[in-house]
Amino acid sequence: MSLSSLYLAWLEDLPPRLNGVKKTRGISVPMDDGVLLKTDHYAPRADGPHPTILMRLPYGRRGFGAICEAYAERGFHVVIQACRGTELSGGDFDPFANERADGLATLKWLEQQPWYDGRIGLTGPSYLGYAQWAISDALPPISAMATKVTTSNFQPVVFPSGAFHLNLWLSWVQVIEGLRTNPLATAARMFSGDIERRTERAASVLPLIDADIAAVGHQIPFWRYWFDHAIGNAGFWKEIDHSHRLSKSTPPVHFISGWYDFMVDPLLADYQRLVELGHTPFLTVGTWFHIAEELQRDNLRETLIWMRSKLLGDASGLRKNPVRLHISGENAWHEFDRYPPGPPTPVTYAIASDKRLLERPEPSAGSDSYRYDPNDPTPNIGGAIFAFTGAGSVDNAPLEARSDVLVYTGPVLLQKLTVIGQCQVNLSIKAEHPNVDLFVRLNDVGPDGISRNICDGLLHITPDGSSHPGGAPKLHLKLHATAHTFLPGHRLRLLIASGAHPRYARNPGTGEPINTSVNLVANTVEVFHDGTNIILPTHII
Repeated sequence: MSLSSLYLAWLEDLPPRLNGVKKTRGISVPMDDGVLLKTDHYAPRADGPHPTILMRLPYGRRGFGAICEAYAERGFHVVIQACRGTELSGGDFDPFANERADGLATLKWLEQQPWYDGRIGLTGPSYLGYAQWAISDALPPISAMATKVTTSNFQPVVFPSGAFHLNLWLSWVQVIEGLRTNPLATAARMFSGDIERRTERAASVLPLIDADIAAVGHQIPFWRYWFDHAIGNAGFWKEIDHSHRLSKSTPPVHFISGWYDFMVDPLLADYQRLVELGHTPFLTVGTWFHIAEELQRDNLRETLIWMRSKLLGDASGLRKNPVRLHISGENAWHEFDRYPPGPPTPVTYAIASDKRLLERPEPSAGSDSYRYDPNDPTPNIGGAIFAFTGAGSVDNAPLEARSDVLVYTGPVLLQKLTVIGQCQVNLSIKAEHPNVDLFVRLNDVGPDGISRNICDGLLHITPDGSSHPGGAPKLHLKLHATAHTFLPGHRLRLLIASGAHPRYARNPGTGEPINTSVNLVANTVEVFHDGTNIILPTHII
């Protein structure tokens, strides 16, 4: 037992340790093309048989050592493998491209091991979850998955509504490169905020294809390959989309996510797909962001309970209801038999004169306008971002004070209002130039006057009609899923802008490709009161 696994066991209130652990590090596992991937095996020091837990990741094996040890101490073989081109594994790292073939080769290797008994569980967050989906249709009859803050299809993550998720990929490039070349210094940069500061600087580089140099000091092959091949190329995404592997034979899955995770909507789409196919997956969603401490610990206790239930037949620790949601505002957990918990009651708030947000607005022919200048792009503050500092719910005062943000505030609530699901926003706008983005955010204003973001969404508009015709007066977008109670004494607030930089790449306004564009054109956007509203999916809890 190591001090780190002992600490995890105390922190997560894990079941008692059952056995010691034998560690075998640096095993060279051959792939079909001869490339060797470095793999560690944590084996229970106890008579078997024992099921196996597999994790495949690009972040280095040592950082997950305590988690592996904690699983193995409770009766599981644990196999953790560095993805191709990462850490000491051979080959070149090409995100998403090799996880299907390499995952299948790893399963084949496992089948040849004398300690493998045919029972396997896949677990892990983010990229580790994607690696699970890549082989989800090739697992044996007794298997299980615990997918966390991830999805089977990354296209809507990389290009949400057609925009480019710039913050995610600039920050992730730094993490991948840093862990490969200098892991200790990279860990320090994560906690100091240096990753975010460097992302901010690199995001201002034009053309954007050169931002990799500003972020890490040299060109990144997959960054440039993606700019040249991934934008608007359906064939590129088809090869790495594993959503079609979700089927009636998919193993039992426990989905875990956060309301401030940038992948919560695609994860919920995977959940809904399995429900439609007749499965009863588990779903746990907290008021967490992508790398919140609870998720970084791999939600160890939940996963152990799940794997014991599905691989060992011990359901004693499994909760009664498959869905568990944390509802912010009231700061309480609730359990349900499904998500969403029954049909919602729609409540509509519309913008009105004097920057008001009203449930029963008076007819208004008025409008408000702002000027978006990509040379001074509207900044992102908080929210569902990939960041080690500054993610989640924050004070939006600096954002609301800007002249390129419209702010509409509702009356003081006399009774609580609980929203679960995705809010829909209808916009009636007119833009000076047809290439324009619309960023909309719903906030909760407390009695202290602090305005905190609850959920938001972006719509990327082009004149080719792929999203909506440029200049069209009626637009529709959904904000990311949430579960929040607006308490009595609080007010709703709606923000409308044309950017959230560097979370999303700024719209240059010219229609030029984002990878090579160097010209920036300001855009005046007029928002009409009539036809602009937000529909809240409310529930009584």
